[in-house]
Amino acid sequence: MQCLFCKVDNDKVINSRTSIDGLSIKRRRECLGCGRRYTTYERIEESPLRVVKKDGTRESFDRRKILKGLEKACEKRPISTDTLENIVNEIEREIYNQFDREVTTNFIGSLVMQKLKILDAVAYVRFASVYREFKDISEFIDELKPLMTNEKKKKKDGSNSSRSISLQH
Repeated sequence: MQCLFCKVDNDKVINSRTSIDGLSIKRRRECLGCGRRYTTYERIEESPLRVVKKDGTRESFDRRKILKGLEKACEKRPISTDTLENIVNEIEREIYNQFDREVTTNFIGSLVMQKLKILDAVAYVRFASVYREFKDISEFIDELKPLMTNEKKKKKDGSNSSRSISLQH
């Protein structure tokens, strides 16, 4: 493995862990050239899954795009990177369990929205506003109403009013 920092191709593995879902191995490495540490992930290479976009075009599935969308939605929210990685792992596992060759962006977006709705209301609304392409404020308000009703019920019941839920395993 080539070091990200000094480009030397000589390192040692310090620690290896199987991911929670069992689909990858996380390896902590130390460069023998510069002494810096970095993390790599090892995954099974599967048959290429194609994503069918709204306009009918197709592209290769890329889990990094899901992570990037989650990061944007959760920006400045109290949500850890590990939690977002776990969500992406769950989504990826569900996609590969249900589809062999092609999956629609609508299906992926729906999965992301389900996870965000549980995790954090603000992140959910941020993602929904982009994903659903709200045309006006009334569509946005329609999306907020059920969330506000749930929040009022939580407060009335004396439940914890915290809006974020950790998905740590």
